[in-house]
Order: sequence, then C-alpha cells, then structure tokens
Amino acid sequence: MTTPFDPETKRPGFIARLRNSFLTGIIVIAPVGLTVWLIWTVIGWVDSFVWPFVPDAYHPAEILNRWFELEGENRIEVNVRGLGVVVFLIFTILVGWIAKGLIGRSMINFGETLVDRTPVVRSIYSGIKQLAETVFAQSERSFEKACLIQYPRKGIWAIGFISTVARGEVAEKAENMGDLISVFVPTTPNPTSGFLLFFPREDVIELDMNIEDAAKLVISAGLVYPNGEKAKEAIEEQLRRAS
Repeated sequence: MTTPFDPETKRPGFIARLRNSFLTGIIVIAPVGLTVWLIWTVIGWVDSFVWPFVPDAYHPAEILNRWFELEGENRIEVNVRGLGVVVFLIFTILVGWIAKGLIGRSMINFGETLVDRTPVVRSIYSGIKQLAETVFAQSERSFEKACLIQYPRKGIWAIGFISTVARGEVAEKAENMGDLISVFVPTTPNPTSGFLLFFPREDVIELDMNIEDAAKLVISAGLVYPNGEKAKEAIEEQLRRAS
C-alpha cells in the first residue's frame, strides 16, 4: 500500500535512456574493436618488417604487373595485408626445420662461437636467446597454476603463479622442514615484472582459475574476474537501467 508521502519511482528520461544505451554499446563494441585493431596493427607491423627483405620481383604488385604486362601509368599497386605474416611463418618453419638437422645445428654452433668472441654482441645475443628459450621452447615448463599467498605480510593476500619446487642450494640452505615452492608474484598492471618468492608448500593455496584468468585479474587491478563475470554484470546492469 502506497501513501502520498512515498517517493515515486521515476522512469528514466529520454536522454538518460540514450546515455545508458550508449554505455551498453561501448561495453559490447570496445573489446571487439580493440581486438580487431590490435590484430590489424600487429599484422601491418609484421608486413612492414618482412617485405623489405623480399626482392621487389616477388612483391604482389610486381607479379601482377608482369602477368598482365602493365607498364607506366597502367601499373597497379596492391597492398595485400597479412601476406607478409604468411611469408614470415613459412620462413620461420623452414629455418626451424633446417636447425633441427645436423647441418643446421653445426651452422648454429659455428655462429654462436663467433658471437661468443664479440663482447657487446655476446651479451645482447645471450640475453635474447635465454628469453626466447624460456618463452617459446616446448621443452621448458611455464607456470603451472595460479595460487593465493599471504604477501607482503599475513592477512594480506596476493595472486601468484606457481613455477616449480625449489632445488639446489636454495632448498638446502632455507630453514624449512618441508618443500619450498617458487612463486612469481606479478605487479599491476604490468604482470611481466614482479617478485620471485619461495614459500613453504603448506602456505600456498592453489586456485581453480587458469593462468590466463589470473593474469586478467592482475592486469585489470581486480576489475575483470574469470570468465568475464565483471563484464557480464556490467552489461546486465546497463540493460536493466535502459529498460
């Protein structure tokens, strides 16, 4: 039962509904648009890096002009975006196939021997090689699971990535009766930097979310939860306000 003193629920005005619809559209369009833009930009960057190494006679425009015998003002210019990515993939696969053979390994060993004798180049090459092997090598293990740890003190929780069980001198000299787990604690919003910490196994709580979801949570500073729960809630709230 309502009384004359009860506040009336006002329906949002036309401008408010337009604003809510606009915000809902931004929430839906922004992830798609940014993803397409990022992919398009990366493809263009790879093309601009690859094509200067390809002889002019093999560029798509030159091939078409030769086929149709076009010269002078009749020549056509074609920019096939993404073809450079295909060339790069084929070249990378070919190099990998050669590198796995005996001749390829011998050439690599000879080249690395020469690099090791060059002071500045040696430092740069060894650092890039170690990074590439860590990130891309199939034989290397990456982070196993996401976890919760109490850091920097008890009562404060942080998300970390379990790397492996501590071994060698670290495990021997640490004053701990059980196993030590090496955990990488990333920083926000840049998860590539962080801290390497060693925790007793009993102090590490494994999470059900995968590494990708945990990384999203760290990058977004707690705004994006696994499986897009935060985005879904925001869309539903905007639709509810607009209705």
